[in-house]
Amino acid sequence: MKIAILPGDGIGPEIIEQAVKVLNVLGESFELETAPVGGAGYAAHGHPLPEGTLALAKAADAVLFGAVGDYQYDNLERALRPEQAILGLRKQLGLFGNLRPAILYPELAGASTLKPEVVSGLDILIVRELTGDIYFGQPRGVRECPDGPFKGQREGFDTMRYAEGEIRRIAHVAFQAAQKRGKRLTSVDKANVLETFQFWKDIVTDVHKEYPDVALDHMYVDNAAMQLVRAPKKFDVIVTGNMFGDILSDCAAMLTGSIGMLPSASLDANNKGLYEPSHGSAPDIAGKGIANPLATILSAAMMLRYTFNKNEQADRIETAVKSVLAQGLRTADIFEPGTTKVGTAEMGNAVVKALAA
Repeated sequence: MKIAILPGDGIGPEIIEQAVKVLNVLGESFELETAPVGGAGYAAHGHPLPEGTLALAKAADAVLFGAVGDYQYDNLERALRPEQAILGLRKQLGLFGNLRPAILYPELAGASTLKPEVVSGLDILIVRELTGDIYFGQPRGVRECPDGPFKGQREGFDTMRYAEGEIRRIAHVAFQAAQKRGKRLTSVDKANVLETFQFWKDIVTDVHKEYPDVALDHMYVDNAAMQLVRAPKKFDVIVTGNMFGDILSDCAAMLTGSIGMLPSASLDANNKGLYEPSHGSAPDIAGKGIANPLATILSAAMMLRYTFNKNEQADRIETAVKSVLAQGLRTADIFEPGTTKVGTAEMGNAVVKALAA
């Protein structure tokens, strides 16, 4: 089981260190190899996704990723910014399906910004298409506006595109996930405005014929955002495009008390995956030892479950995290009066201790 460890920037190295500690006490034969990525990749090799890092990611069975992004690189041309590393990895590794569970642990009901009665028992899975949409569509750029009231002025433009095969494969992932959960799938689109998402809606509806045991409904993205805040427990599995999924998954993250609690898996057609916390690099708190490592530790659990079929070991990690929360240990982002505030390493050590109990 070869795992590429890509810590990245900001708090990335700190949180990855804790996840590696957890993996190392499981008694499994992991081969771990570390490489720079993001701003660290640019600093070391002049590119956010160095050739050696990409080669390692391709050769590994799975990738455990921290976070990328650093203010000092904001003035670089877009192709060299740290964030291009994760986009490049998704494209180069064919990671088209992003799974983002949003689960509210009972102990964190008070940490959510919503009333406990609204979010208690929350368990949503967002399935986000990851390699298409406006993020990758061509053409794109800056040009002279060819028409309209601002003709002749400079304009920026991007292209939203989805091929039928792209939609079908992510729909299958979502329907199959729903079959293993509550058998309810919500497809989120903007079919009332965008041709791309009317096409999306039509294809998802057609794929539904193969999954008669799953109840399918369609929802416009603006309504979905509102419903996530108003009545989040009405959702089971959500499937949507790249941009809408990016936005909605961060919205769902805050329902759980903190984005620092949300893991994610990005999978190819054979379940090779890149696993990362849903949050960013948080350079403002980097090096302070206060970041929440639990999303990264839970991402490692997802790696064991989805890529290595080690369900028992994944369960052990998730149970250890629940145990630590039940003990009242909290990093700053989920701290409440009456609980004990701990740092990044202390939280990681507590999970390791719970695993050994």
